Amino acid sequence: MLDLDLLVIGSGPSGQRAAVQAAKLGKKVALCEHSPRLGGVCMNTGTIPSKTFREAVLHLTGLRQRQLYGQSYHVKEDLTIADLIFHCEHVLKTQAEVVRDQLRRNGITVLRGRGRFIGPHDVEVESDNGTTHLRAKFIVLATGTEAARPPDVDVDGQTVITSDNVLGLNALPRTMTVVGAGVIGIEYASMFAALGVKVTLVDKRPRLLDFVDSEIAESLSYQMRGMGATLRLGEEVDKVQVEGPQRAVATLKSGKKIVSEVLLYSVGRVGTSATLQLDKAGLEADARGRVKVDKHFRTTVPHIYAVGDLIGFPALASTSSEQGRLAACHAFGLTAASMPELLPFGIYSVPEISMVGRHEEELTAEGIPYETGIARYREIVRGVMLGDDSGLLKLLFHRETRRLLGVHIIGTSATELVHIGQAVLAFGGTIDYFVGNVFNYPTFAECYKVAALDGYNKVGRSEDAAVTEPSE
Repeated sequence: MLDLDLLVIGSGPSGQRAAVQAAKLGKKVALCEHSPRLGGVCMNTGTIPSKTFREAVLHLTGLRQRQLYGQSYHVKEDLTIADLIFHCEHVLKTQAEVVRDQLRRNGITVLRGRGRFIGPHDVEVESDNGTTHLRAKFIVLATGTEAARPPDVDVDGQTVITSDNVLGLNALPRTMTVVGAGVIGIEYASMFAALGVKVTLVDKRPRLLDFVDSEIAESLSYQMRGMGATLRLGEEVDKVQVEGPQRAVATLKSGKKIVSEVLLYSVGRVGTSATLQLDKAGLEADARGRVKVDKHFRTTVPHIYAVGDLIGFPALASTSSEQGRLAACHAFGLTAASMPELLPFGIYSVPEISMVGRHEEELTAEGIPYETGIARYREIVRGVMLGDDSGLLKLLFHRETRRLLGVHIIGTSATELVHIGQAVLAFGGTIDYFVGNVFNYPTFAECYKVAALDGYNKVGRSEDAAVTEPSE
């Protein structure tokens, strides 16, 4: 038996961070992972593979340069799935080594195998080499999620797939149906549309991404249609049938039938908790396999914590990592603070989207007097240089105090650019900061100054700030 201060089940971002934080506090820590590659779902089937796939798509299709060189421009003609996966495998191998080295340097014992409870403090890890019995004062569950599967049809990995096996395709399809317009569905739908695949996206909701600022969501819809995607919004799939290799038929409740070579089923994810034997620890999961926690990420059994995608929204690698840190700190009595209301969201669609703070619908519902300031990439030299003439950055600010309330971006580098606004939100700053600050030229960061000046024009210039017109 191995006695531990902390046992972490799962090696994704939340599990890694919990384990490393506890090790930094001088605790005896072990982590178990059943997948051949460390990094959990994030590394094996989720965040890193999908985002690397996206980068390969953007580079090899030459999509970013088409405004400069024409719509027929490609870096590589006759793209194959092998071309795209080559890039992915290189990144995954490199990042797995980084994770392994981080755990080693912090003295964390890594056990390969599937962990399951045999008591509230006891876990056994089963592997090809036998079973190891572990006892821990605290336990952190970080097992992540897996893609929900369609009812009444097999996921064969070629004709019917989920986001977990996109990279297992033998060839790029000519046509694809994506069922479900959540974040993952939209990301893959836009990626394949960028590759020239005829994509049909089906979702029962009337608009894309109802938690995203409506103007940003409308821009995404417009740009996806411009890449040839068909959006069947307000429609629901009644059944899916496979009529042969590379022939999937989705029948909608409206009676429409959509035939495609590949159908990607993307209607959410379920917690990977079925094999944990939660009942032997006094725990249970909900209908979607998720585990309920309190504000400190404790389950109903106080010495057992759960973090990451396993506990549900927001289910982002960045937030999951922070949850792991906070859980470990709380377990060992270390005071730690975070700013959950200022967590940034990044959606790696084509084009990418990012946001932090409030959006217009929220402010309108709460009766907060706000104004907007907008900068369009076509007004920014950097946008013209990189061929992005459709991106925009929107600032929301209080009309009377000019305090920044939210930042919403669609376009190149949106997920990087958002952090400037996040910092200003964190210290309660106003748009005056952007007016008075100097940004490198030419950069996308200039969007903040242009948007702030646009906002000033709408509310009237301040007498205590020197404001000039943007030069772009």
